Amino acid sequence: MAGLCAVTCAHTVDCHGRTYDYACALRAVTSVDGMTADYYPFTHAFLGETATRIINEVKGINRVTYDITSKPPGTIEWE
Repeated sequence: MAGLCAVTCAHTVDCHGRTYDYACALRAVTSVDGMTADYYPFTHAFLGETATRIINEVKGINRVTYDITSKPPGTIEWE
């Protein structure tokens, strides 16, 4: 499994309109050959806990997404 966390250039507003911060995109994939890959099926509980921790502990992040794009058409890394 390979994984990454990318801070996007997109600014987002929280549900109360109090912050105008960045979104963080998580990506974890499994691959045998690097030519194809599938997203890693984390549990919803794990993703929820991880997103909450990132939002609460990382200054400047107010949204967390999980990228479930397979390769192809996506790439393993973000460019």
